[in-house]
Amino acid sequence: MSAPPSATGRARISVRTLRTDRWWVPPLVTFLALLAFVIYGVIRTFMNQWYWVPEYHYLAPFYSPCLSTACVPGASHWGQPAPDLGPFVPPPIFVLPFVLGFRLTCYYYRKAYYRSFWASPPACAVAEPHRRYSGETRFPLIMQNVHRYFFYAALIVAAVLTYDTVIAFRGADGGFGIGLGSLLMVVNVVLLWSYTLSCHSCRHLIGGRINHFSKHPVRYWFWTKVTWLNGKHMLLAWSSLVSVALVDLYVMLVASGALSDPRLFN
Repeated sequence: MSAPPSATGRARISVRTLRTDRWWVPPLVTFLALLAFVIYGVIRTFMNQWYWVPEYHYLAPFYSPCLSTACVPGASHWGQPAPDLGPFVPPPIFVLPFVLGFRLTCYYYRKAYYRSFWASPPACAVAEPHRRYSGETRFPLIMQNVHRYFFYAALIVAAVLTYDTVIAFRGADGGFGIGLGSLLMVVNVVLLWSYTLSCHSCRHLIGGRINHFSKHPVRYWFWTKVTWLNGKHMLLAWSSLVSVALVDLYVMLVASGALSDPRLFN
């Protein structure tokens, strides 16, 4: 039988868990998926090549915006304010901290990696291996509260990727064109915007600090739409993560010559 909850901590049970299902499968799958993305991201970041396709203006998401003087010609749409600091500080280093900061402090991702990497807890009604629990009241986890500020950075990155998508509708002759890469970038940017706008911080920004929705019908309308997106936040978190990696991989393969981009028009 389970013991009564402690007055200063979590409920304690005398056995590891009372669950009889395969509770360990979701955290294991989450662990493997996030680990695979981290490994790919590290390798791709320090690869520092094959991220720009000049014929069609495809720019890999991991390298956008490319703000370093180390960027290949044509890949820097917003200037090159950052210097070339060598192979250990590739161009993505200047932007990825803001993108990763938004994802790492995201409410859903916090739940995902707390359970899968830290086993805190590994699943509902499963005892965790930690003796003490302080929540997010101490450093470094108290820094999770900066999520609302990373949200603004994520808006800028999403806008930049939208621009990248628009200019990717380019033909080999310099005119308008549509390729498979163009369409993949559209899907990616739609998923990224959906994930970003489904954020809890966005929902609070739109509908927070209002005592009477009836007096703010426009904000209420937007709040209902963001609330609908917020209900799909987990799905959007995963789908946008996968789409970023797939589009980045696709651009890398086209830029390296391993694939040719199928053209639908021009």
